[in-house]
Amino acid sequence: MKHLEIERKYLIDTELWGHAVKPEPRVLVQGYLCKDDHKVVRVRIVRTTAGERGYMTIKGKMQNLGRPEFEYEIPPEEAKDLLALTLYPPIEKTRYKYLYKGKIWDVDIFHGSNEGLYLAEIELDDPNDAIDFPEWIRKEVSNDPRYYNAYLSEHPYTTWK
Repeated sequence: MKHLEIERKYLIDTELWGHAVKPEPRVLVQGYLCKDDHKVVRVRIVRTTAGERGYMTIKGKMQNLGRPEFEYEIPPEEAKDLLALTLYPPIEKTRYKYLYKGKIWDVDIFHGSNEGLYLAEIELDDPNDAIDFPEWIRKEVSNDPRYYNAYLSEHPYTTWK
């Protein structure tokens, strides 16, 4: 499929990550307009030193670490208005894009009701691609739906027992 996202997610060692050289952060605010067993529709605002950008994303059902994904840039003002219509309070996180041995890792540090959660994601061309791991990568959680952002919007990390 042309629009297939294949990603793996990992918990990170926050102490080791704390010592890593960090690239410019991006602040993300995102919420879900639709969420069921077959799809999610997300709206997101990304803030950088260059300004704000808005995005609408539709993701299909996960199968073998991959799922259909369609993402479109929208005006930031429309993204802000759409965030007011989300099913649950928006997720807030700081994202760092970290290049390691030719692959880009997204490291997300969650805030607000998901405070304390640190996740790293890597997008792949194939679920079986070999991965070189930075020292701060710990446990894989790719197949644990509790770590999907759509789940975290409804069941924040700070409420887990």
